[in-house]
Amino acid sequence: MEDGGSNAMAKRVKVSVEDRKTLVEDELTALVPVEENGPRASEQVEIEIDHIHEKINNYTEMVSEMLESGKSMLKELSNEFEERMILIHKEQMLKWEEEIKELRLLDAANEDADDLLHNAKYLLQNAHVGSLCNE
Repeated sequence: MEDGGSNAMAKRVKVSVEDRKTLVEDELTALVPVEENGPRASEQVEIEIDHIHEKINNYTEMVSEMLESGKSMLKELSNEFEERMILIHKEQMLKWEEEIKELRLLDAANEDADDLLHNAKYLLQNAHVGSLCNE
């Protein structure tokens, strides 16, 4: 990275065309030296400098708008992702709850069948013992 005095990505700088003073905002820097005590430039040079300052302002504004637009798009995408993940989670929970219900129904049916088989076995044993006693 660069040294602290020329950090080009720490703050956003806007230059006012009217007074050529540097206004610092957050997030992005356009390093613009402002020479207050420099040599006096011709009127044509001043016009060109003002034109460059206007370009700087326009470019900085465009970058700022793009950053805000990007943040907005990412926030919207993040919200959509979160909503979709919650929906997927709910759907999976419903599937598993349905699977649990089916397992309980199957278990109950198996228990009923087991009871019937147990009763049939008991009846067969008693019938067999009864037939042995009658002989």
